[in-house]
Amino acid sequence: MRNILLTIAYDGKNYHGWQVQNNAVTVQEVFQNALFQVIGEKADIKGCSRTDAGVHANMYCISFKTEFRIPVERIPHALNNFLPPSIAVLSAKEVPEDFHARYSCQGKEYIYKIWNAEFRNPFLDGYAYHYWYSLDIDKMNKASEYIVGYHDFTSFCTLTNRKKGDLHRTVKNLFTKREGDMVILTIEADGFLYNMVRIIVGTLLYVSQGKIAPEAIPDIIKAENRKLSGPTAPPDGLYLNRVFYQKGEEK
Repeated sequence: MRNILLTIAYDGKNYHGWQVQNNAVTVQEVFQNALFQVIGEKADIKGCSRTDAGVHANMYCISFKTEFRIPVERIPHALNNFLPPSIAVLSAKEVPEDFHARYSCQGKEYIYKIWNAEFRNPFLDGYAYHYWYSLDIDKMNKASEYIVGYHDFTSFCTLTNRKKGDLHRTVKNLFTKREGDMVILTIEADGFLYNMVRIIVGTLLYVSQGKIAPEAIPDIIKAENRKLSGPTAPPDGLYLNRVFYQKGEEK
């Protein structure tokens, strides 16, 4: 039995996220069908994260175990023959038996793209959030300094009916930069809660608008109250950008 780690990328515009759902096409479903075509068996695949409908991935990691003896270097080519243009396998390698794409992950980096121009760009529809108001990048980065660190991020997540669990996470890096009319927010953490990145983006946009002061962020965090933070930004501009494992396992 071999344990295989795959790195893929996908355009999530026309998918309802990663995880298999009833009555909706997801990345996992399409990928599982392609994998079955290659190895001839249903594999229990482990994804590194759950991504929402419309969210993209520049890097997404999958692990699965199989007795199929295809040379590992041939797996990307074989799978790409059965995958649509919106999903591509970038690499494959064998990893230790106890490796798990999700539970072995030590951190992730997301980016969020904002098209900050008066008029929309038709080539960015679904790939960047069109936001035509002026952006105060300095204020956004000032507020970001308060978000970096180990905190309870209840104020920055959408609670579901599932057990609440521990909502503490460590944000290692958070900054926003402008590249012409494109503004890119980058955030790295040891883990993310449901809608956490999109709520942080929405909050920083409120900071830019003057609706929330940068200095108010610590009190919002301490309050553990979702109503005090900004809105949930649309999924269009969100990309899982990098996934981190221990040295030797990271791509």
